[in-house]
Formats: sequence, C-alpha cells, structure tokens
Amino acid sequence: MRILQRWQDTTPQKRQTVLLTAGSAALGLAVALTTVAATGPWDSGQRTAERAWAARQGDGSGTEHTGPGGGGPGSELTAPQVLAEAGPVRGRDGDGKRAGKGEGRHGGSGGARADQTPAPTVSALADTLEPLLKDGALGSVRTASVVDAVTGKELFATEPRTVATPASTVKIATAVAALSARGEDHRIPTRVVAEDDGGDSTVTLVGGGDPTLDEDGLDALAEKTARTLRKSDTEKVTLRYDLSRYEGTDQHPIGPNENLAPVVPLMLNEGRLDDSEHGPADRSGDPAGEAAEAFAKKLKDEDIEVEGAAEEKTAPKGAKRLATHDSAPLGDLVERMLTHSDNDIAEALARQTAIAEGEPASFEGAGKAVERRLDELGMPLKDARFADGSGLDREDRVSAALLTRLLAHASDPERTGLRPVLTGLPVAGFTGTLGGRYDSPREEPGAGLVRAKTGTLTGVNTLAGTVVDADGRMLAFAFMTTGAPDRDTAQESLDELASALANCGCRESPSGP
Repeated sequence: MRILQRWQDTTPQKRQTVLLTAGSAALGLAVALTTVAATGPWDSGQRTAERAWAARQGDGSGTEHTGPGGGGPGSELTAPQVLAEAGPVRGRDGDGKRAGKGEGRHGGSGGARADQTPAPTVSALADTLEPLLKDGALGSVRTASVVDAVTGKELFATEPRTVATPASTVKIATAVAALSARGEDHRIPTRVVAEDDGGDSTVTLVGGGDPTLDEDGLDALAEKTARTLRKSDTEKVTLRYDLSRYEGTDQHPIGPNENLAPVVPLMLNEGRLDDSEHGPADRSGDPAGEAAEAFAKKLKDEDIEVEGAAEEKTAPKGAKRLATHDSAPLGDLVERMLTHSDNDIAEALARQTAIAEGEPASFEGAGKAVERRLDELGMPLKDARFADGSGLDREDRVSAALLTRLLAHASDPERTGLRPVLTGLPVAGFTGTLGGRYDSPREEPGAGLVRAKTGTLTGVNTLAGTVVDADGRMLAFAFMTTGAPDRDTAQESLDELASALANCGCRESPSGP
C-alpha cells in the first residue's frame, strides 16, 4: 500500500519516466542500454533504471537475497545489472587512479559513456552541500565525504578523517572485510557428526556460525542425518551440541536486547521468538539449546529415538560426518545484513573474518581481524576502532573518509567479489531501513535514487551509500553527525543531503572561477 500511495502522489512526469524505463527493461537490457546511449541518463537510463528497479522490488525486497542479484528468480533487471551500467567502468589502483583503457570489466560503449560523463566540480558541490550541513537539526559533530566512484577522488569533505561513532554504517566495513577474507561464494556449514559410544551412537550438532538457519534447513539436516543413521541400522541416539566455533562471551556489551540474540554459532531463526525475519524482536536467552531441542524433535519425526535432553559438549576430532546444511552464499548474507541492518548476521560475518584471519572468533578477535583486513586493502584507518561487527557498540569509531573509500573500493569493476556491498544497500523510499523514509518534500527527490546504509543510536545519526547524479556520474558519500537533538529531524537532514547529491549535476558554480 505504501508503494501504491507513493506512486499516486508522485508527479506525472516521474510516472511517465518510470513507466518508460520499465518498458525498456521488459524488452531486455540491451534495448535499454541502446536507449541510454541515444537519449542520455535522465530520460530512460541510469537514474530512471534505478527508480524502476526499486519500484519492482516492493516491500519484500532484500529479505532472502537468493535470486540473481537479490531480485529473486525471474527478475527482469537485477541490481547488479543496473549498477554495472551506472557505476564506474574501469579498474583503478589503491590510490584511486584509473587503469588503462580496456582494463575494466565493463568495456565498449560503457567505457566511452563514463569518460564522457563529467564529474561534479568541487566548488559546485560545496555550494550545494555546505548550506545543508549547517542545518540546526544536525548535532555538534558533523563530518562528510563525497568521492567520485570512477576515479576515487574526494570531491567534497568536512572533517572527513575525524572518527565518530558510526552506528550501523560500520556494517559496510564488516561486509568488505568478510567478503575479502572469505569470498562471496563461501557458505557457513552446520554439521552433524557421530561417534560410537559403547554400542550407542552419540550424535553432535555442530554450530558453524550461521544465524540464518531456519526450519526448512533444520528439517533437511534432520532428514539427511536420519537417512545416514538408518544405513547403519542406528535407530537410537544421544544428542549433543557443539559451540566451540566461537570464543569469549556470547553477550554483546548492550546486554540482552531485542536487536541481537546471544552471539553463539548455533541458533534457529536468529533466536527470534516470533515469526519475524528482520527488525527488533524478543529473543531466546539460550538460542543454541533451543536449536538443539528443535533438532531432537525433528529426528524423532524421522523415527530416530533421542535419549534424554541434549547437552553441550565439543565433538571429538575425527568424528564421522553424517550431514551438513550450508547457509546461503556469503554475498547473499551481506545483502540481507545491509538491507535490513541485521545485527545477528553482522556479528556472524565479523567472526567469519576472524576465523579466516586466524584470530579468536570473539568480539575482540573479530575487531582485530576486520581492522587487519581493511588495512591490507589500504583503507584509511587512523584512530578507527571495531568494537563489534554490528555498530551497536558506541565504542566503534570510523571516519567518513573510511566509509566512502570502502564504497568506492566495492564499486571497482576489478573487485566484483565486493559488489554485494552495493547491491545490498537499501533503496531510498522503497526497501529495507530506508523503506519508510524519503517521503517528505525535502527528501522525496532522492527516492529510488539514493542507496545507503543507515546508522542510528541515541544521539548518533549516520548515512553512507551511493548515488548516480543528474549527469550520470556515480558518487559515494558518507554523512555523520553526533549530538543531534532529535532523531527524526536529523535523519531528514541527512536524507536531504543525499537527495541533493543525487539531483545535482554540480558542474558549474556561481562561486567558481
């Protein structure tokens, strides 16, 4: 209903633009690209393609991210396809310099189009953004960075290297670190192993760190386990569960909270006690124990008798593997995390980075691993701190320059394995944590054009993402403020900044030479 109302409220010109673009997409991406080359970016190209893509997703977009590009099976124009045309077309090195002609992933006319599309001028961007940064709704700490995603050049900056509390925008750093450490195709396994114990089989459910394990996955795991047990004429087992994959405390510094379950490597549906798939919810105080109990019931449904209650115990080395259930690919988990600001997935991905880097899979070990991984990528990390993977910890510290550098890094065609960082960003006014924003006159111009990760704690408001400006140039931005008197008005100010950036050609400035 919200999208229908947005459609009814929008101007006839914008309706016509979206309809024209949707029609082009239905004829195929090749036809759409021909139209782009002929008519330019505003009429039926990059920007309107993004609007049309967003409209087609509906409120459910980003929930599972199991179809191509997160759009689900049969989607005509996926987010990666849109980004491939809207984003940079040439590779560049760590200093932001472009590689030679033809070295990028997207060559041909795309390369020519990007070279012909001018970047905003520094003075024009300043004239557009500086007055908005003076808005009294923002807090005393105000930092900003805008980067040309094609070249990596910083075009606008206000205290860009001053670190501040990022809230959930730290998930961008978590995502880049996990993808670079594990790869977008990595899957997190939940295993069942067995040992022979005095004639009776002891079965152990081994948590691998997949917070998205659901009823269907547990059903499949129980069915596979029972099938294997029956092959050896085993009909009675003792059940244990193994949590040794993680180390340290399972409690986040915020304590028991509806935004995050205890951080353990075994849980069902993120420990949620309702039918929700994202957002705040009552959580189990013992998600691992409840997952093991649910698994025992499913084994019984498969005619495998389970003696007694499940106990926590580390599986012995060399135990025989009975069955495995793998999570969705890491790239899909990153998209889901960013779209819905999923804290449970964020903490799991931080620990996957720790495991890959040889650090303990704990809050401290994950923080060290994320920082080391980003340092290896050449990120600006002075005074940065990663106290957790989700951004719920106020001790996190990052700079606006770090956030834009991460986004520009993920947009590089030579680093396609990081593309889920961009495709997972919520679409303004349509999906995820931006689905209920960009609906006032100040912000509405950015609806469907801004893709950004939100960050909100009491007194902390941040926004970092990408836009394709009015001339068709892809930009990465980060706006951070601390000490704002009111959350809602601070968010509106940040959204207005991103909207202004999305609708700014910004090539001529009255204050320029």
